[in-house]
Parts: sequence; structure tokens; C-alpha cells
Amino acid sequence: MQLDKMVAFYKTIGDPTRIKIISLLANRPWHGQGLAEKLGLTAPTITHHLKKLREINVVYERRDKNTIYFYLNQSVLLQQTESLRKLVTEDDSTMSITKEEEAKIIANFFTEEGRLKNIPSQRKKKLIIFKQLLKGLEFGKKYQEKELNEYIKKYFDDYATIRREFIINHFMYRENSIYELNPEEMWAK
Repeated sequence: MQLDKMVAFYKTIGDPTRIKIISLLANRPWHGQGLAEKLGLTAPTITHHLKKLREINVVYERRDKNTIYFYLNQSVLLQQTESLRKLVTEDDSTMSITKEEEAKIIANFFTEEGRLKNIPSQRKKKLIIFKQLLKGLEFGKKYQEKELNEYIKKYFDDYATIRREFIINHFMYRENSIYELNPEEMWAK
């Protein structure tokens, strides 16, 4: 699910009236006038909210003679809920990786001379690459920024990006341009 679609979805349903409409439609289909009466709103206001809900496919309509009934598209709600759950939780099964897969990723992103070709865009691959780069550093040792830059340059020219990623992913701690490895329990997973 694309992030912009997810944001649009949650912005749209983040309105109290729309949540009430969704709640009512969860039990049965309603026509616009019935929703207006139930919620104490005008028909144009209900029409506006239903239009917004239709734009994100939460609501669909069916005509019965001269009356249009609105239905809740529960599959879209479930899909959005699942997308958000996946986004905020790390499922161990998707993050776990075999030693063979790890070795293949390292082989794909490092040259035979041991230099990093590029930084992977996929997070789990990126973390594997960073852990590989950290293997030459010692726990408990404090590194001056210049010393850390020289170490990283042996592997990749853009040392500032790698150094920043080390901090962002909690591999290292920085204070007053002094860097130190964090315990592995703190590292991003």
C-alpha cells in the first residue's frame, strides 16, 4: 500500500461525522436522507461526507428505484488496518533471514575488494550491510569523528551518510563528535 494512499485514507476518516457514518453503515445500508435524520445534519452535509468516503472507496452505493443506498466497503477498512499494522510492527517472520541469504546480500552489495557498491534501499538489506561495516569497530572504544570517517571511507566514499545511518539505527552513540558502539540489543532490527 502506497504511503500517500494510506495518509489520504486516514485523513479522510479522521472526521467525527465520517466515523459516525462508517459506524452506522457497519450495521446495514442507509440512504442519504436517513443518515441526515439519524445524525441531525442536513442532506448536503451528508452528501459531502459520503463523497469523501467514496473517494477512498470506504463507501459504495446502489440504487433501488429512486433511492440510493450506501454500503460500507469493509474489505477496504480491513486492508487499511492491516497495512497500518504491518507498518508499525515488525513481524519476525519477515525480518528473519538465513545465514545464506545474508551472505548473498553482502556479496551483492560489496565488491571483491570489500568496498560497498551502493546503499540498499530495502531496510532489512540496509541493516545487514551496516552490521557488516561495523565488524571492524571495537565495543567500548571511543572514536573521534575524523577517525570514524577514515574507517568508513575504506568501504564507501559517502562517509557522512553511513555515519548518520549508524546513529539513526542506534548502532552508535554520538556525543561531542565522539562515537561509540551501542550494545547490540539497542541496534535496529
